Amino acid sequence: MSIHLPSTLIDRSFRERIILVGVLLPGSTADGLEASLDELASLVSTAGADVVDRIIQRKDHPDPATFLGSGKAEELHQLCLVHDVDTVVFDHDLSPAQQRNLEKILGRTAIDRTAVILDIFAQNARSPEGRAQVELALLRYRLPRLRGRGHGLSQQAGGIGTRGPGETQLEVDRRRLVRRMHRLEADLRQVDKNRATQRAQRGRGRRREVALVGYTNAGKSTLLNELTDADVPAADRLFETLDPRTRQLALPGGETVLLTDTVGFVSKLPHELVEAFRSTLDSVRLADLLLHVVDASAADPHAQMLAVRTVLDEIGAGDVPELVVVNKADRAPEVAAELVSELAGSVAISAAAGTGIDDLLRTLGDRLRLADVIVTLRIPHDRGDLVAAAHREGEVIDVRHDDDGAVLRVVLDDAGQARFDEWKVLS
Repeated sequence: MSIHLPSTLIDRSFRERIILVGVLLPGSTADGLEASLDELASLVSTAGADVVDRIIQRKDHPDPATFLGSGKAEELHQLCLVHDVDTVVFDHDLSPAQQRNLEKILGRTAIDRTAVILDIFAQNARSPEGRAQVELALLRYRLPRLRGRGHGLSQQAGGIGTRGPGETQLEVDRRRLVRRMHRLEADLRQVDKNRATQRAQRGRGRRREVALVGYTNAGKSTLLNELTDADVPAADRLFETLDPRTRQLALPGGETVLLTDTVGFVSKLPHELVEAFRSTLDSVRLADLLLHVVDASAADPHAQMLAVRTVLDEIGAGDVPELVVVNKADRAPEVAAELVSELAGSVAISAAAGTGIDDLLRTLGDRLRLADVIVTLRIPHDRGDLVAAAHREGEVIDVRHDDDGAVLRVVLDDAGQARFDEWKVLS
């Protein structure tokens, strides 16, 4: 797949100076807005810029033209001059018209939280599929923001079949973007088809699948490394992991499951990204169990859990069984203890320190076995083909031999049980 990732939204050749803007609307709280701006500041830092100030306005509803009131917009302009800032970042989504109007008033770039998150994803995309998904999200975001550059770029009449006002450069750019989006969508559909084929060959239900989900920087990749020696990059940085990584995990009872780590979530996760990464997130939607990793040291773990569950609902994974794993318990032991007592069946761990892992593995195995159907089969010595078929059809968790043949304990789905009904050992 040939992928060209467009330039991102923030120039990292130098550290840009940023002012954050928040608007306190009805239904939100001052503390909630401050927390959201704190997170936006972390996002901006991750993108490669420095926050020099922030400004907040209380309004009943956003101004259609500038989101802020006209007076506040002028105050923001003066603040930009004082701090010599390069870019203003709003914690709220800006319409293309609001963005254009603000840039005229401020004399500098105005972007929103979505643009910053897209920029971080563009920096971190490494695989061809991840780069294609990010590029598609960027193009979906940019398409309505294309701007005309005047009539001078219009194609003039030049002969038979080309008479009339011609086509503006804006229309040419828009059509080019749409063509590129269609190509990326087709490429990603093929990737999705290949993944579905691989999943079918592996056999859904024959080996259980567990997906790691959680707020970005909650410690999912660190936990994957601790559980499976995966040695995947795990930095204290937002959205460090974009591409799904799957490893085998042996449980204390002898079962082997597939453990997948994928992109972390965040509040106000751009819809463009959710749509572009939908096929990647199928590993979450189709999992047998979710390990929901919660950062006990976060300022508001409950808000982060709510944000994660909102995205899970959006991708159709809201009904997948969940085991809450309270991570970084060593950093915030009191909060971790409170969360575990509040969330029935949850487990407190520290993935970085390696504490609580044995308890997590036991709990994970117990949760999965609740849905298991383990069948005991007795297969004659001369039917090696049936033993091989049992390994293909299900997960063989124990084998022993006696005078009459091989005795296998196998996890089987309904179809597999019917297929081996003749060889079942009645308990």
